[in-house]
Amino acid sequence: MLVNIGRRELIAALGSAAAWPLTARAQGSERVRRIGILHAGNEGDQDWQLVVAAFVQGLAKLGWTEGANLVLDHRWGGGDRERFRRDAAELVSLHPDAIWATASLPLLLLKRATRTIPIVFTLVYDPVGSGYVASLARPEANITGFTQGEFSMGGKMLEVLREVAPQVNRVAVILNLDQPPQVALWYALEETAAPSFGVRATALDVQGAAEIEDAIREFAHEPNGGLIVLPGPINTAHRELIIALAAQHRLPAVYPFRFFVADGGLVSYGSDRADQARQAAGYVDRILKGAKPSDLPVQQPTKYELVINLKTATALGLDVSPTLLNRADEVIE
Repeated sequence: MLVNIGRRELIAALGSAAAWPLTARAQGSERVRRIGILHAGNEGDQDWQLVVAAFVQGLAKLGWTEGANLVLDHRWGGGDRERFRRDAAELVSLHPDAIWATASLPLLLLKRATRTIPIVFTLVYDPVGSGYVASLARPEANITGFTQGEFSMGGKMLEVLREVAPQVNRVAVILNLDQPPQVALWYALEETAAPSFGVRATALDVQGAAEIEDAIREFAHEPNGGLIVLPGPINTAHRELIIALAAQHRLPAVYPFRFFVADGGLVSYGSDRADQARQAAGYVDRILKGAKPSDLPVQQPTKYELVINLKTATALGLDVSPTLLNRADEVIE
């Protein structure tokens, strides 16, 4: 039976449909899925936004579009442990289909908050030794992801520091011992490995900007010092301060990620954060399509990047050897 609808009624009906929430309209043809994200950094951090963009683009290539068949709930911890705890609880309360955890501290708090919601992690070192998964091949439970590497990388960072600055015989390791237990384990291995490189290691346990400034200033009183900056929300959030203090006190420093060097740091050794984010999108896609985290093995990096800032080296009076320059994946001039 045909029904006559006046022009006004038709316009009103179309206008009402257009006003429906986009997700509600999408539900008519496809279920909208929800992904929680607990970021280790600050929302205003451009480098973190690049990592997020890599994750979103990875999902889009697999058919998941925010605002159409996907909702992303972002929470930014910014290095604040209490904020991380609140955000983890809040994300779990939203009952997402999966959660992306972008570092060890967010992962630790999410692990405590849920044993059922699938969690995919990135930027985590030694997830087995840290107690997050049972094994790399068979993670078990609800957690899997992409590790940044093993604690033995600490020895590699020492090696790189000594190559770029052979005069260094004292090393300050900047860390935060309130973060998950692997930070303490990492430092223990750094301390053990240090004598084989002819250096003495000291831990600088920092909670924020004031402690970072005081600790580095005190360490710089004696000559031939260098810095190893471990990964972590506090060091990342205060990287500009750490880089500036290293320059001010003429301390050669090795960092865990390329963006430290792009911002003026001397040298970095580590894996690619954006690449891990893209890989995490692949695991989230498989989970949304029915895979269990326990069936997805934890994957390790296949490549580590060595990045050197020659301008910073020159400012510190360092003559970087051609051998090291040839080994570098990128040289910033």
